[in-house]
Amino acid sequence: MQTLDHDELSVTVDARPDVVYALISDVTRTPEFSPEIISCSWLDGATGPAVGARFKATNKTNRNRPSWNNTPVVTVADPGREFAFSRSEKFAGTIVWRYLLEPEGNRTRLTESYTVLKPVSRLGWFVIEKVFGNSDRRADLRSGMIKTLRRVSTAAEGDQRALDSRIAAEPHA
Repeated sequence: MQTLDHDELSVTVDARPDVVYALISDVTRTPEFSPEIISCSWLDGATGPAVGARFKATNKTNRNRPSWNNTPVVTVADPGREFAFSRSEKFAGTIVWRYLLEPEGNRTRLTESYTVLKPVSRLGWFVIEKVFGNSDRRADLRSGMIKTLRRVSTAAEGDQRALDSRIAAEPHA
């Protein structure tokens, strides 16, 4: 049986922390970055990141397998510093996903991590392996984190360049 506990990866992004935070905390944009997320939408009238805000996420790991939904809850919404949410599923345990942002001059050290608070049950592992076809979930999650960080970096760097261009074009007093 597989096990999960914790993993993290970091990347340096050529964009300021506020620019990076705007991307990662807008869960409606998560499908642009994560290879496992099909859609995300805020629930209960939430329109953006705030502690306690819930959102619906639809995940899919393989085009030949079914998708599934979950309802994460934002646990940290600290602009420019940290964004985190907790995802609990009946047999798939509780996992906290966290994005830490550390300024490095005009750049950002972005760390994505997950920590398992409640482990996946035996039945959950059976479903993950047999129904969803994930024989090495730890490797799948790591691969997804690599892709996510790369995509967030590309988007943030483009947003930073656009912001810098707008600022440079403004008339100076």
